[in-house]
Amino acid sequence: MREETCEPAGTSSGAVVHLRSDGDLSVAHWLLRAADSRDTACDEWARQGVALLRCGGLFTTIRIPAPIVFAAAGTEDREGVSAYLTRALHGGPVFADQTAAWFYCLVPTSTCHRWSKPQTDCFGRNTYVGVPHPDCDVHHPTARSYWSVPMDRPGDLCRPDAVAQLVDFGRLRVLETASEPVRAGSGQR
Repeated sequence: MREETCEPAGTSSGAVVHLRSDGDLSVAHWLLRAADSRDTACDEWARQGVALLRCGGLFTTIRIPAPIVFAAAGTEDREGVSAYLTRALHGGPVFADQTAAWFYCLVPTSTCHRWSKPQTDCFGRNTYVGVPHPDCDVHHPTARSYWSVPMDRPGDLCRPDAVAQLVDFGRLRVLETASEPVRAGSGQR
């Protein structure tokens, strides 16, 4: 891991962030384009691990309840969920807020015009989300928010149809689990 200074061009905030790779640096700079203030976002990443970024310009997010994601993945294990999401979303970026129990899929901004999946939200223009720093992944167990599927390169987003399939599958699995009969005397479904 190497240190880089998170500085917008022409300024020197001096906020230090730790990066896994040069890819993290290019992703961080790309994500910072969605910040109202790059200096503030760098400071938020350095102090809190999460920066408020605006949806509707470079990307937007689809917010999915964790129980739907866990049902689709068949596990609540962070690494298991990460592996499942990587396959199901073809490597598209997803971060999790484990305190609030939401997963956020980064998708193209045009997605909100046609998104209509129940129990999910597509955040449109001028909605802000707390986005974890690119180096905060599934291996940071104490982080409130982390990348379940890190963004590989700037602008690399989830395909909306893949996110829709994930939601449909997860909702189906939740319904199947809820409708399983209780076996007499076992207390189990």
